Amino acid sequence: MTKIVSLRLVKTAAIALALLIGAAHAGDPPQTPTTPPEGVHMVDADGVQKFQAAGAILVDARKAAEYADGSLKGAISVPYDPEVSAKAVDFDAAKDKYDLSAIPDKDKTYVVFCNASTCWKSFKLVTVMARAGYKNLHWYRNGFPDWKARNLPIE
Repeated sequence: MTKIVSLRLVKTAAIALALLIGAAHAGDPPQTPTTPPEGVHMVDADGVQKFQAAGAILVDARKAAEYADGSLKGAISVPYDPEVSAKAVDFDAAKDKYDLSAIPDKDKTYVVFCNASTCWKSFKLVTVMARAGYKNLHWYRNGFPDWKARNLPIE
């Protein structure tokens, strides 16, 4: 009987701990996927620099005000704003606003970024671009905070 009571106590404590951990993380923003959307390549800061040196266009998907506060040197602003759709891989792009007219050449090389792994704007924009037929797409998931932390050129 004592073993049964002890086992129940352990199970109850484990469930309570799981609920507490879940509640503690419930307010955390959802992370973007660790793999890029179909037709897109993941790139790190070193890769961004190599693509930039080879003539790639850096695309900042953050809001215009964020871009105005600083961005990767040479990046253009293509804000994914307002972002209304769910922060999920299967988001509904029709709910959001984006303007691809600033990046009309679908054959150029683009590197799209925003504010790191909890910012979905770059994931969504690069997904929309891939669906629209852009061919040379790269997603810098770590984005502006990573670039800035590495003391790389910003403007």
